[in-house]
Parts: sequence; structure tokens; C-alpha cells
Amino acid sequence: MLTTLNTAYTDTSAADLAWTLGREPLPALATLDLELGSAKLQLRLLGASHQVLLEEDHGSCSETVACIPGSSTPLPLGVAKRVGDWEYEFAARVENLTAHQFAGRAQELLALVADHPNGLAGVFPGSPHAFTAMLAQRHEGQVQWRTWHAYPQDGQLVATRSRVGVRMPAAAL
Repeated sequence: MLTTLNTAYTDTSAADLAWTLGREPLPALATLDLELGSAKLQLRLLGASHQVLLEEDHGSCSETVACIPGSSTPLPLGVAKRVGDWEYEFAARVENLTAHQFAGRAQELLALVADHPNGLAGVFPGSPHAFTAMLAQRHEGQVQWRTWHAYPQDGQLVATRSRVGVRMPAAAL
């Protein structure tokens, strides 16, 4: 699903992004509710980037990647944590692109996400290449999602990848 977000573009640089787990739901500009097996997932586009809410029999998890005033947790390159009965993994990278590369990559990502049944993308007013996009799937018992945060003014694209799955007891391995 592709939507135009009716708000000012508030997350103005990749360096301003912060990551948190367990945050309460923030006001969303657009949402997509998904059922992936037994998991209920809500993809949320915020004025300041994204939030994912996951509920399953084993509990709940919330991931927020956004420009959060006063946040002291910058965007990490990688995280692996236990969240209740789950193993949670997060990875992020920043791509620095020329204006031509950026425009092509933006078109490619928006086309990928716009028509995908588990995809949500929002374009901010003022630039067709200022967007946040999210795509989710369930694979081998794990819920996974990818996100892209575009900063055309700096030629930067932040890509994240998250995975949540039930921790396997040692005896089961």
C-alpha cells in the first residue's frame, strides 16, 4: 500500500534516527494490520519514521525507529536480544548514494512495497523520494520485516532488517 503522508517531513537526517524496543504505540499517520500465521503485526508510519507492533501467543514486542526528542539510543548497526520467549535481531545500514542512484533506488523500493500485500509505504510532501517504506513476512516460524527511510537531501537511505522468533530450548536443538 502506498500513501501520501499529510505532515511535515520531521525526521530530517539519518543521524537523527534512534532505535527503541518496548515503546508504547505512538500516533501513526498510516497503518497496515497483518496476520502472519499466529502473529498479529501492525506496521505503523510515523511523522518521524516507523513503529512495528507484534502480538503472538508468546507475548508482544514493539520496535520504534524514529527521530525521538531526548532519545539517548542512537540507531545501532546491530542488536540481538531476548524479549520474553523470543529472540529479537535488528540490523541497520546507511547507504550513501548520488542523486541519480538515489532516484533509481527510491523508485525501485516504492514499486516493490506499493503493490505487496504485506507492504506499507508513505511519501512525504515536497519530494517524491522522501519516504518511509516497510515490508513484512513470516519465514520458517519467524516474523521478519524490513524498512527503508529516505533522506534525498543528503543522498542517504537507511535500511533496517528485524527478525523475531521463539527461542528454541537447547534440548530441541
